Amino acid sequence: MLRTVAVSKENKLVKDIEITQLVSGEFKWYWIDFNQPTEDEVEFLRHPLSFHHLAIEDCIHHLQRPKLDYYEDHTFFVVQALNQKTITREEVNFFLNEKYVVTFHHELSPEVDDVWNRLNLSTEVDKWDPFHVFYYVLDKMVDNYFPLVNQIDDTLNEIDDNSKGRSMEALLKDLFETRHDLLSLRHTITPMRDLLYRIINSQRLTSIRGKIAYFSDIYDHLLKLTEMIEASRELTTDIRDSYISINSNETNHVMKVLTVITTIFMPLTFIVGVYGMNFRNMPETNWKYGYFGALFLMFLIALGMYIWFNKKGWFK
Repeated sequence: MLRTVAVSKENKLVKDIEITQLVSGEFKWYWIDFNQPTEDEVEFLRHPLSFHHLAIEDCIHHLQRPKLDYYEDHTFFVVQALNQKTITREEVNFFLNEKYVVTFHHELSPEVDDVWNRLNLSTEVDKWDPFHVFYYVLDKMVDNYFPLVNQIDDTLNEIDDNSKGRSMEALLKDLFETRHDLLSLRHTITPMRDLLYRIINSQRLTSIRGKIAYFSDIYDHLLKLTEMIEASRELTTDIRDSYISINSNETNHVMKVLTVITTIFMPLTFIVGVYGMNFRNMPETNWKYGYFGALFLMFLIALGMYIWFNKKGWFK
């Protein structure tokens, strides 16, 4: 689906104009949004817009790394949003210069829709330009990163506290799923941070130089997000190591108790084995109280070993 809006030289919004009229018309600037475009609509990127074929290929083969490319009459940007439900990356491409901004995305983009509605409802159209659109979309994308990072932080705190008394296996499963989500966030936020660094330090984006403070603010947010992700990743490592240590300690305790029990039964098994032999000339077997004596001896040995092991703290 294609949608267009233009700002006339009288600072009035003109909507739903054909692309050929936009390119040849006398407008202050215009915005074309390729929202889940068809193959026929993609052809407009080649003609009449005449964008570079490498940039068009990047649009078609989506999920590129966030980047910017300089071309003769425009700059091409690849940025990435995050789906709030699935934490998957969704790409939005920008063709940008002083006369137009063209957005291209294969999925629905709440950030683009939000800015589109703001522009159409704005009473101060004269304060907008293509770089304002670019800034507002970027700012909205980065703002939408924070709920996902905070949600993961809350999940980690819940795993760490384990107030519901869940099993260690369930906690470790959630922990590794959370680490996977953190990795997805990291693969999006870190390249976006690098992209903003290039934008605010670029000498070729002269139109952005006057708005450098706004893009620096986005860059600061991305720095904060990067630090939060790294802190969360370190916390997952600490929680994982703690649970593994606890599990190893419990296993060692169980093995120690079983070893002590086995050790107690070793002399008892020896006595039973000796008197279980079928030799005829065994003096003790003719004793009237031999059976009870053997049981009493086994009881004394077991009791003595239990008391000894208990004093050593092997049952604690």
